[in-house]
Amino acid sequence: QVQLVESGGGLVQPGGSLRLSCVASGINFSFYTMNWYRQVPGKQRELVAAVTVGGNTNDADSVKGRFTISRDNTKDTTFLQMNSLKPEDTAVYYCNGKWVRSGVVVKDYWGQGTQVTVSS
Repeated sequence: QVQLVESGGGLVQPGGSLRLSCVASGINFSFYTMNWYRQVPGKQRELVAAVTVGGNTNDADSVKGRFTISRDNTKDTTFLQMNSLKPEDTAVYYCNGKWVRSGVVVKDYWGQGTQVTVSS
């Protein structure tokens, strides 16, 4: 059974930091591109950051310089370090794992989401 379990969300003041974690089980973690998405009510889910199998990262323009994605293949875990948080970062954050072969998504798994609220 595949599971992606997020943790680390919560309430933080503007300018503060949070670190999200996502532990994967039931998959060969090292084969997967790992992503963090976020969603607010009434809006589409948006890609925040991605880390490839080879460790290359990509961030959305809205979080560049503030958020850092990383992975630890020895622990089947991906992280999202979020600094200088803004109220507009408030959302449910979802961990996602994609197994991509020859440009085709073969497997696609999601976590249950963790709420991040940035407010004074």
